[in-house]
Amino acid sequence: MAPGFTRWQPESTDMSRTAKQWLAEIRSLDLPDRVKIMNVCGGHERSITMAGLRGALPSSIELIPGPGCPVCICPEEDVYEAIQLALNEDITLLAFGDMLRVPVNVAKKEIRSLEQARAAGADIRPIASPMEAVTIAREQPDKKIVFFAAGFETTTAPVASMVVEGVADNLLLLLSGRLTWPAIAMLLDSARPGFDTLIAPGHVATVMGSREWRFVAEKHGIPSAIAGFSPESLLAAIYSTLRQLIEGQAFLDNCYPELVRDEGNPTARRHLQQAMEVVDANWRGVGVIPASGFSLRPGYQALDARRQFPAYADDSRKRAGQMPPGCDCARVVLGRCYPDECRLYGSGCTPRHPIGPCMVSDEGACRIWWAGGVRENKHNGQTQDRVVTHA
Repeated sequence: MAPGFTRWQPESTDMSRTAKQWLAEIRSLDLPDRVKIMNVCGGHERSITMAGLRGALPSSIELIPGPGCPVCICPEEDVYEAIQLALNEDITLLAFGDMLRVPVNVAKKEIRSLEQARAAGADIRPIASPMEAVTIAREQPDKKIVFFAAGFETTTAPVASMVVEGVADNLLLLLSGRLTWPAIAMLLDSARPGFDTLIAPGHVATVMGSREWRFVAEKHGIPSAIAGFSPESLLAAIYSTLRQLIEGQAFLDNCYPELVRDEGNPTARRHLQQAMEVVDANWRGVGVIPASGFSLRPGYQALDARRQFPAYADDSRKRAGQMPPGCDCARVVLGRCYPDECRLYGSGCTPRHPIGPCMVSDEGACRIWWAGGVRENKHNGQTQDRVVTHA
């Protein structure tokens, strides 16, 4: 323990400090030569990049974007299924806006995104919330409405509430929901997790509760903290995990106390439990992660678009559904390389012409880095994964 420090305790972080004060506290620490901190959430990555935190922190601190982009990991076969359903059936297909530009692996002359399917005449509409799907279904009672509901817990929880509260008979779900924590558990159970401390996602913890992230410290001995999206909250979380690391302890600190509670949102959790069951699920480019997906419970399967339109669930796409050739999005998602180390970053793949899903979404690390002004491709012809030995 550093001289003059009182031992750092769970939730002992003083959240009244400014970003400037937190930076001064971090710079005063006796830091290891290199410490790697993974931030799970795409919103965190956007805040970190836009606030310039990487440049403000000591050079020994390496901030690694993690698997917190639902658009990036949505299985290619699910996107392909949505495209084919919209093109071949008399339906209105709804999806969150970012999903419309996610490309699938098909020949150049074929339709490769929902956006292109829309241009070809399919009735596809971007929406911002499940309530828009409910409204559209009520306004068009004679039309089948299919809501392609892809996302993590923060998106799936309101979908579950929508289901529990009841929807019009013409509204169906093409569900592609995922849980966030199993991806981190998979990394920690591997031989090379790639980080020394973890910043857990604030929005997910608001819904599901902080207790969901205790396993990081309790099972794996990794310092961790939940952060909000302001520079102050993020820097407080970074400081907390660094103090834990330096002092040789590990616990989960809550640096987003204004919204995050241990039990989460009881109503959201109850609706998820009532409408959804947890199943093994495929993550694009990563593979199947046990107990990482949501599926409708038997009592609600009448709403399942895959049951009403089974012909479009093409299992063969699971074999083809990795990232496009040359695209390193899966490695970016898993923290194995930085966006500008991808072989296609900025050359073949840009926000205007995305090849991989990480360049599509505002929560995708590649898109965030591009928007933040990182335009140089650092790929040197090698694609070795990052290796970390825990401090």
